[in-house]
Amino acid sequence: MFSWCAFMLDRNGRLVALEQGRNVLPVQTPPMNETAEIASVPLAARLLLAAMPLAPLAFVLQKVVESVARRQPSLFVRLDRYSEKAFLVDPTDLPFVFRLLPRAIQPTIETLRRHDESVWDVRIAGPVGALVAMIQGAVDGDALFFSRTIIVEGDTEAVLALRNALDDAEIDLIAETAIALGIASEMAQCFARSLSPVAARLTRPAPTRANGA
Repeated sequence: MFSWCAFMLDRNGRLVALEQGRNVLPVQTPPMNETAEIASVPLAARLLLAAMPLAPLAFVLQKVVESVARRQPSLFVRLDRYSEKAFLVDPTDLPFVFRLLPRAIQPTIETLRRHDESVWDVRIAGPVGALVAMIQGAVDGDALFFSRTIIVEGDTEAVLALRNALDDAEIDLIAETAIALGIASEMAQCFARSLSPVAARLTRPAPTRANGA
């Protein structure tokens, strides 16, 4: 049975998340500019990606996960019992999803079409820009959850453990991908960095105007 989350104020006036009536995650009320909508992948790009085979992407992502596990084993160890959980990462503006098993030994990530059946303990869903921004710490995670830009289903304690582990690891996805690709590292990193303006538009909240402006 999946758990649910709700919010309430504690005795100090702070917003906290509840799981089935238990206080599991203190939440800070985010600034307005943190809850602004993050750009989604354009429709034309989604159609192009839907027509592409998954094998190359699946290969690269598995290499990245294995590389991170070798370079930062504490990330997976810190998950403790939650490392056996199946995390379904669902970029809602992409035609595929990712099933992560963050085991300390032999972690795996599967790339699946949306219509493929998969078993998971927790689902983390949102625009790919928001998911990447959360992993890299570009946008406050509390703001993304509070604004429901990112939605969580299932084991919320597992999500909290994963988020804390990622925060401590301070992952740079571009650098990790470059390292995982070995001899192509320098070329891959230069190419990826050249796309930073596009990535910034996807992961940066849209500007908001002050009241009365």
